Amino acid sequence: MELRQLRYFAVLAEELNFTRAAARLHISQPPLSLQIAQLERELDVRLFDRNNRRVALTEAGAAFLNDVRLTLGRLADATLRARDVEQGMAGRIEIGLSGSHFMGPVPALIARYTQRHPQVSVLLNEMNPAAQLEALRGHRIDVSISRTKVDDDVLQSMPLWSDPVMAALPRGHALSNRRRLKLADLADETFVMLRQETSGFARALAQACAQAGVALRVAQTVAEVPAQLALVEAGLGVALVPRSACQQFGDRIAACALPANVVNGMVYAVTHRQGGRRALAPFLRAAVEIGQEQRPVSSPG
Repeated sequence: MELRQLRYFAVLAEELNFTRAAARLHISQPPLSLQIAQLERELDVRLFDRNNRRVALTEAGAAFLNDVRLTLGRLADATLRARDVEQGMAGRIEIGLSGSHFMGPVPALIARYTQRHPQVSVLLNEMNPAAQLEALRGHRIDVSISRTKVDDDVLQSMPLWSDPVMAALPRGHALSNRRRLKLADLADETFVMLRQETSGFARALAQACAQAGVALRVAQTVAEVPAQLALVEAGLGVALVPRSACQQFGDRIAACALPANVVNGMVYAVTHRQGGRRALAPFLRAAVEIGQEQRPVSSPG
């Protein structure tokens, strides 16, 4: 049984006339008659009653027509879905990220992308940065949203937006009335840090402190930035965290700017050099758009 036979059958069942059905199918009448006869032989069922005056569906033919229409409809839907996936308009995309990114532009990015591509399933995988890179190398996720730039034989990074590092202090701290600090100003402080074994961002911050002559005294190490800020709010230490996270905590903490060169405050989309699902390219385009909207507009003059 061939697909074209089912299409021929469905058209003939609608027209109940071989001449009109052949015209709709852009074929001559003899090939149509041949294919219908072959289909009936394969099914061992008479689908049409026909004579010189009329063509009519048999009871078996009417029952067969219902299923054929369902089959052809599902095939048409499957064809459209396959084309949408090929064009990145459907399918799925898996994103790896840490919880702190939900405090920045990521929710707006996901909202924009899903609005443009409602047929794409967006799967958000919260995991530590080291696990993200491992999953990316193993093709278990399509993209990692990361504060660490990675460029090697397997992975590549695209800058998205800037999220500068700030010093988060408990309210009422002796330095809390300062708008800007140097790392050296924190030399006598106790820190709440991210775990360096799973975060390249944490390792970069520790290295920056060492270069500034700050010997880290660590009160607590945690997995996520919100946990850092909760401990800072409770007065258990100070922390070096992204500006977006400080903004979410508002006046529950004091936030002081640091020199721009303390550590790279850029957020990246890290992808596999071999690419990912078709849905990845439009996602990256939306991410770049969001990043461009985050940049401050320079005033004239």
